[in-house]
Amino acid sequence: MTTPRSAGASVGAPVAPDAADGPSQVPLWQVVAALFVAGLAFRGPVLVVGPLLPEIQADLDIPHAIAGLLNTIPVLCMALLAPFGPVLAASIGPTRAVAACLAFVGGFGLLRAVAPGAAPVIVLTIGIGLGMGMVGPVLAQVVRHAAPRNLELGTGAYAMGYIVGASSSAALAVTLAAAFGGWRGAFAAIGVAAMGSLVAWWFLAPHDGHERRIAPRRPNLPWRRGVAWLFGIVFGIQSLLFHAGVAWLASIYLERGWTAAEGAYLTAVFSGVGIVATLVVPLVTRALPSRRVQLAAASAVAVIGAIGVAAGPSGGALADPLGLPSVALFGFGIGLTFPLCLTLPLDAADSPAEASSVAALMLLVGYLISSVGPVLLGAIRDATGDFTIAGWLVVGMAVVLLGGTFSLSPRLIHGEPRAAQ
Repeated sequence: MTTPRSAGASVGAPVAPDAADGPSQVPLWQVVAALFVAGLAFRGPVLVVGPLLPEIQADLDIPHAIAGLLNTIPVLCMALLAPFGPVLAASIGPTRAVAACLAFVGGFGLLRAVAPGAAPVIVLTIGIGLGMGMVGPVLAQVVRHAAPRNLELGTGAYAMGYIVGASSSAALAVTLAAAFGGWRGAFAAIGVAAMGSLVAWWFLAPHDGHERRIAPRRPNLPWRRGVAWLFGIVFGIQSLLFHAGVAWLASIYLERGWTAAEGAYLTAVFSGVGIVATLVVPLVTRALPSRRVQLAAASAVAVIGAIGVAAGPSGGALADPLGLPSVALFGFGIGLTFPLCLTLPLDAADSPAEASSVAALMLLVGYLISSVGPVLLGAIRDATGDFTIAGWLVVGMAVVLLGGTFSLSPRLIHGEPRAAQ
């Protein structure tokens, strides 16, 4: 944690009641379980798309660049709407705010499954993005309040939920489509699962008294706090790599002769190894001395995996024995960086409200950066006829991520003066 700062300094974020009323009385195991089941819902609507993109494109008659919007829109919402997460939490309380976000994801997910034509499907994806976009800072606020002595455990709980929900959606996408009549049936199944997470969250989450407060007129973020911008850049590059991977990995390997089921499996591996990565994060944090070193090590693994993906040959799975290990390394490196990045605002904050404020700016900057990934790679594929150049662009971004981690000095994270805000 950081050193104490001036008690009278403003952090520029709404102070929700749970930030001020002391630690939650809910047992730690229950908090962790609630965060996990909530996290399950917030990546499935994105991860289910990648393995089904060829079917979706054929059914809706849309090019690669337009199809990439199904991944880009939620990510863009996670950027533009992140500042409104603290506002929502201040207005109705963090527990109700997370519940509202789950309702958006599940409700609009079900509507999207039955929407006719490409335009309604894309528009309803914005509704899913509303829930995905606002929830990030609120979950950080819940962790900082309900698990103040177990920040990595609390953050890891919803990060694990993200990853399990994502990998399950990717792995089961083709199976769900076959079982329920196509990609729309798969979308509907993910929507139902999100509504199940809403019910579980409501029964497990901390419901502290006197949660309601009047929301401020507009979100206030620490725009002048340099370290929050730095967090956003690093988070954005790793998120760009993740969302580009889940959108197009299956299509990349389909072009190389892999089957649709094998492509879906690779996408599931890419996101699923993040489960293992999240489990080993506590070991990494104990073994390596600082966040900078931890993130640099994780980024180096991602670079090696990305090179293997970009350099893979055509000819199907038998012709590319390094395909699966390369995807796994790429996913493992990104999987390590994700929870470590989510912990950065908590490292630099002294209160739940400050953690929420810094996280909101980090997510705003980060997801703006990452939102260009799926559409950019799709546009490059349309322009060049294959994914070769796009694949090596991913390698270049992984190298940039590795370089960016070296700017995260302990002095900046733990000792940035308040005057820098």
